[in-house]
Order: sequence, then structure tokens, then C-alpha cells
Amino acid sequence: MRVIAGSAKRIQLKTLKGFGTRPTTDRIKETLFNMIDPWIVDCSFLDLFAGSGGIGIEALSRGAGEAVFVEKNPVAAEIIHENLKATRLDGNAEIIQADISKGLHRLRGRQFDYIFMDPPYQGQFEHNTLKLIGELGLLREDGLIIVEALLETEFAYLSSMGYSIVKEKRYKTNKHVFIEMKSEEQR
Repeated sequence: MRVIAGSAKRIQLKTLKGFGTRPTTDRIKETLFNMIDPWIVDCSFLDLFAGSGGIGIEALSRGAGEAVFVEKNPVAAEIIHENLKATRLDGNAEIIQADISKGLHRLRGRQFDYIFMDPPYQGQFEHNTLKLIGELGLLREDGLIIVEALLETEFAYLSSMGYSIVKEKRYKTNKHVFIEMKSEEQR
């Protein structure tokens, strides 16, 4: 796994050994960032279930103003730290080593332009995490949540939480779902 573009382009990133994380492939990462790249400069980026930090590091490399990484696994959190040092992007980064609920509660009072999450598949983490993001007001008014999930993952509950799907990009076995808060008129 490597950084695709920006100031840390081509730098190889360490990943967690074994099957504890699923790093987003370079091809999928490139497709994702091609869709959001025009708005990434100076944004505030939150990388949830961060694994080795590849997505948040890509955002920083492309000019994000800050990135916060939430990762439960202490070994993975250390790998994020090492990857940030190797890319020299650690100055605009914060790592929160905690489970998702505690990590999000520690961010209360802050807001993000982009919230990316790649939770363990088939664990129902999407629903609870999206609910908590909404309750804590972590997404800016014009912000975007991007969820990486299996193709068959359903998001029918989003409307009841005040969210709507903007776009869905499907790949071979998974998808990215782009979610925004409904406007006051839509609620």
C-alpha cells in the first residue's frame, strides 16, 4: 500500500499483519479521491476504523488541513503513527486510540468536512456509528460521510436519522456510499 498523490506520493505505508484490517486497494483509493479531490484542500478529515491510516494519510498528502484517526487496535494505532512520521504528515494529524464510541465522544464539539469509515464488514457498525455522528453533530452542514461497505449492506434507515445518500460507487465486492445530512427543507 502506498500514497497515491500529493506531497507524500509513492511513499510506501506499513500495514497491520494478518486479517485484522482490510487496507483499501490503491485502485479503489484513487477512484475515491478522484471524486472528492477538488474539495480536499484545507478540509478537516476524520478517518474512522482507520487501520493503518491510509485514507486519512492520502487526504493529508493531497492538502487536507487536518486529519483525525480513530482506531481501537493499539498496534494499528502505532502503525498509523509510524506512517505519519514516514510521510512527514504528523504535524496536522491526531490519533485517538479508542473504540469508536469513546473516540467519537472525545471529538464532541468538533466538526469535519469529510468523515470516512471502513468498519468491519457484517458487524452492524455503520448504523450505530452514523447515529452517533449525528447525535454528536460531528459533520459540518455541507460535509460528507463516506462509508466503505459490502455490496449487500443496506442503508434504508438513513432517512430516519436525517441523512440522505448523495452517490454510491460500486466495485467488485464492496461499495462507497456518500452520505450527507438532509437540509432543513428535506426534513
